Amino acid sequence: MGEIYFDNSSTTRPSQAVVDIVVKTMTDDYGNPSSLHKKGVDAEKYLRESRETIAGVMKVSANEIYFTSGGTESNNWALIGTALANRRKGHTILTTAMEHPAVAEPLRFLESQGFVIKKIPVDRNGVLDLEALSSMLDDDVILVSTMYVNNEIGAVVPVAEAAKLIREKAKNALYHVDAIQAFGKYRIYPRQLGVDMLSVSGHKLHGPKGTGFLYIRNGAHVSPLIYGGGQQNGMRSGTENVPGIAGLGVAVREAYTDFDAKIDHLYDLKERLEEGLDGIEGTVIHGLRGREGAPQIVNVSILGVGSEVLLHTLEDHQIYVSAGSACSTHKRLASPTMTAIGAPREESSSSVRFSFCEKNTAEEVDEALKVLRETVPMLRRYRAK
Repeated sequence: MGEIYFDNSSTTRPSQAVVDIVVKTMTDDYGNPSSLHKKGVDAEKYLRESRETIAGVMKVSANEIYFTSGGTESNNWALIGTALANRRKGHTILTTAMEHPAVAEPLRFLESQGFVIKKIPVDRNGVLDLEALSSMLDDDVILVSTMYVNNEIGAVVPVAEAAKLIREKAKNALYHVDAIQAFGKYRIYPRQLGVDMLSVSGHKLHGPKGTGFLYIRNGAHVSPLIYGGGQQNGMRSGTENVPGIAGLGVAVREAYTDFDAKIDHLYDLKERLEEGLDGIEGTVIHGLRGREGAPQIVNVSILGVGSEVLLHTLEDHQIYVSAGSACSTHKRLASPTMTAIGAPREESSSSVRFSFCEKNTAEEVDEALKVLRETVPMLRRYRAK
């Protein structure tokens, strides 16, 4: 049936409308948005429209949206910028052990600069322990950073409940949420949730790579990381990536068009795959199943078959999945998420992630299950030898 792409949490294929506007802004409307002539004004219009689209979706002010080069920059800025701006108020930063490297590594850097990093525990399904969070909050905490949706197992953090605790028990703390796997899959209203900063990446929702944004609540004290010509109100200097930002705006608008139908479709695919995997002996599904977890991610350990072996076996059938996080698969390190949830080594070493987009079909899920039923017994026999 041709190529089956189940690795949408790694990256997505840009929609045709995104491609079209990127081409238009590279070939026709190519002006510098800081220029005062018509070419510059035309380019600046794309920035304004994309910013207003994003702000409208999130019900925030347009001046709270700052364009970045993607999720990694957004996370780095939120963490390091907050720590630098607020270090006179305290030195403690709370996070979890299952964060993406784009959060874990900046925090490692901040730890080397004298900040104290503490890890909030999660349960076997990757759900944040709110009681533990409550006990860790005090006036020395200046920042709490958690995912909204875990990129490996689709665990969903109770963001609103966490934000309420932070407001009540840590008066100096800002709350940053890495929403890179959640934006476009949930209706996210930062003010309603009580979130101060929120990171998003364009290429996870059919936008261009190298694009993203950071929401910073008006009044939150965050220092810039990039200095220069003073673009974006002096908070993020550098000539804006007009083609990427225009494409990002289109991708956001498309993601929230017919939103409920798209999410229902993703959950249907997820539940269909989970039910099929239950019929294969020796499988363990990680994270919350069905509608309790994120709609687009299924992480399964097929015991007795190594992750990379299964990945390449499926690839031979033009089925593309991920072994752990795509951002760390070349490092040969244990998955931080699997370690955080206490998964045994056998489960961790045999886990693969299926991640869907709205273009995937039930027929594709059925084909993947058919291939698994045919190949897994053979792969287990081969390993046993």
